[in-house]
Amino acid sequence: MASFNISIITFNCGRGRIKPDVFARHIAAAVSKVQTPNLFVFSLQEIAPMASAFLGGSCLIPYFDRVRHTVDLAAKALGGDARYVSLFTGNVGMTAIMAFVREDLADHIVWMEGAGVGVGVQEMGNKGAVGLRIGYDLGSEETMEMTFVAAHLAAMENASDRRSEDWINIVKGLVFTRLARKAARAASRSQGRDSEGAPFLPGSVDNGTAPPSGLYSSTSHLFLAGDLNYRTSQVQPSPEDHKSYPQPTEDVTDPKHYRNLLKDDQLTKELQVQRTCHGLQEAPIDFPPTYKYSFKQRAVAETDAGIAWAWAKHRWPSWCDRVLYLDLPSWMLSTGTPTQIHVHQYTSLPLMSTSDHRPVLLSVSLPLKAIPPPDDEVTDGDCRVKPPFEINAQWRERRAVARRKEIAVGILAYLALTWEGNGILVATILGALGGWAIVSSVLGKYPRAYTLP
Repeated sequence: MASFNISIITFNCGRGRIKPDVFARHIAAAVSKVQTPNLFVFSLQEIAPMASAFLGGSCLIPYFDRVRHTVDLAAKALGGDARYVSLFTGNVGMTAIMAFVREDLADHIVWMEGAGVGVGVQEMGNKGAVGLRIGYDLGSEETMEMTFVAAHLAAMENASDRRSEDWINIVKGLVFTRLARKAARAASRSQGRDSEGAPFLPGSVDNGTAPPSGLYSSTSHLFLAGDLNYRTSQVQPSPEDHKSYPQPTEDVTDPKHYRNLLKDDQLTKELQVQRTCHGLQEAPIDFPPTYKYSFKQRAVAETDAGIAWAWAKHRWPSWCDRVLYLDLPSWMLSTGTPTQIHVHQYTSLPLMSTSDHRPVLLSVSLPLKAIPPPDDEVTDGDCRVKPPFEINAQWRERRAVARRKEIAVGILAYLALTWEGNGILVATILGALGGWAIVSSVLGKYPRAYTLP
């Protein structure tokens, strides 16, 4: 059966601007081992400093442009005729999702839906999730649906319960609404396409075409990618624990082989008891921990061959960065047609100097076939039909309130934490002092008024 190839990459950017040439080289080296993707999806956490991320808009353009450039460079490195166009870019605070589709397949995208929710302080987007749902035209009035969610959950070793709570709030608050396609001349010209193929514009919502829907959909594939922050210990390491941290070795019996830590992975345990990421599964992990690398390791990340791993001593090395997916539903598997999701590769990419995380890549092929609605009531408790939690009825109002808080915090962070903001503050203070001096000087020219006793 024909298939649709997807490469999903999750990366905690460390609030800095990525290096497109380095990132593209790593992506191309990994993807070249599998079939060329029809779709690239990037889950990006800490995409920019808080001020830029919370203010959004033009403040994020320099950061998003580097990811777009990365895709262009990776496509060239892969060779062939594949070119990718930007399909969607969206963020909630510091968490973002970007999708790029092969140019020759772009017109198959017939509709898209977007969603976002904050689960950080006061439900703001220092932690949270942003989602994209795509309708891909298969012809014969068939549409294959794909849902992608980028997420960033609570940090620290002892916050496993908080991470599970974050997941609950994501399921309750991540509600998808239809995005309207608008013919934007400038965007069309920049991508060499006519107005019929103009990209969807995030934020332009057409509520009249489809009702809002939750994270789980009975007819959609589902992928979750992000810095889920699950660790390999419930407590922080002692001053001596770093001596036992993993080091490169092929000997699985070596005490310093990373598999010795993998058995303590919190997410694996939480998935087994269904306390988080309900219904989702993960390909086998066959790569070292993705977090937390020391500044020493980062300094040589793009030049060193990696003879040893230099870990941050105050954190347990952990697989914080993950990509999970929902398998095909039972009612699709029971049709007799041989269909399955093929995982071609699940791996980490090399460390880069701009972050203490390693990116993680999942390459899969989906059967080029729509997931049909379930028949009868026999669904085996599938989360697509029976989500673990109901949508919060106040999701829209709560996101609007949180967004106003993000803007306020973003302005304060901009003024306090950026050179430009500091300049504005200094200019404002100097202007106020100058104005006070002028007023005082003018008033000083006139005699004082006295009152009679």
